Amino acid sequence: MSGKILLRLIATVLLATQCNSTVRLDPEQPFKKLSDYQFFTGDIKSLTPNDRVLPYDIITPLFSDYAEKARFVWIPPGKQARVVNMDETFEFPVGSVLIKNFYYYHDIRDPQQGRQIIETRLLIHRDRGWDALTYVWNQEQTEAHLEIAGDVQQVSWIDSQGRENSTSFIIPNKNQCKGCHEYKKELTPIGPKVKHLNRQFDYPSGNMNQLSMWQSSGILEEMEQQPGQLPQIAAWDDSKEALDKRALAYMEINCGICHSEQGPAYISGLYLHTGTTNPNHLGFCKSPVSAGSGSGGHRYDVVPGRPDQSILLYRMRSLNPGEMMPELGRTVVHTEGVELIREWIASLNGGCPESL
Repeated sequence: MSGKILLRLIATVLLATQCNSTVRLDPEQPFKKLSDYQFFTGDIKSLTPNDRVLPYDIITPLFSDYAEKARFVWIPPGKQARVVNMDETFEFPVGSVLIKNFYYYHDIRDPQQGRQIIETRLLIHRDRGWDALTYVWNQEQTEAHLEIAGDVQQVSWIDSQGRENSTSFIIPNKNQCKGCHEYKKELTPIGPKVKHLNRQFDYPSGNMNQLSMWQSSGILEEMEQQPGQLPQIAAWDDSKEALDKRALAYMEINCGICHSEQGPAYISGLYLHTGTTNPNHLGFCKSPVSAGSGSGGHRYDVVPGRPDQSILLYRMRSLNPGEMMPELGRTVVHTEGVELIREWIASLNGGCPESL
């Protein structure tokens, strides 16, 4: 049996185990309740995907106050996504939906104790472009309701070290969603790129590469290359990966949507993504265009070998709304992410004029 036939067989078995009820979608207007879309079957809080709703994950995810995320994609029957450029997002057909659920385990050491789902964000591809919608879950975990104005919810969890944590989780309003997802002056998905999805995933039918599953399930056009021949971003928390690749992967997903040649912060000249090779665009000995108090009294974005003199690290550690980076999506410092970037800057050679 050929590899492609086997992959199609596995995908067929997966889809056959799902409920035959159909996802519902109004091409013009959002539903008021998440359940109206029928993305999930049975008890909605279980997040069991319906027919053609495929779970997926990305190699290096965006940090969101330590929230866990359950991602799904749905593409209308008879349509397919396609890859135009390996470094760009997929081109999704009209009617496609990207579904991202944010939740916290009560105790991350023991997921069996349950979780609290906070919100579900949808990106729906309509004729006029992508529409960003947020659904806030009730305390009973029986439903999530459309919330355009955003919200703030208190969350608490026990981390892997047994420590109790809490924060005010900020649910973005519609305009804030647009701000984070702007690329080439249009709202666009961030995560679904070939290099972000090119990884194994544990499906109910077994472990399989996500790109292969998307193709075998018929939601992605066939590509000539096998996953091993396609680009793959580094996992930021995998110590077996090269330090510079991990750091750039982390910055790309957390900073690069704005700090890129086509992003809202393009004028800064700071382009934080894996394709950047110019040291100046990575901030090495580069003075910021406009940082104000966000500079922390430092002169350069990145001072090679001296993380504590680097504006980049200062803004990652700050919780001051006028200084912190990213500006949205977090209320706490990502300790592990800060340590990664600190280690990366410390590994660089050089220093800068007047910083020695």
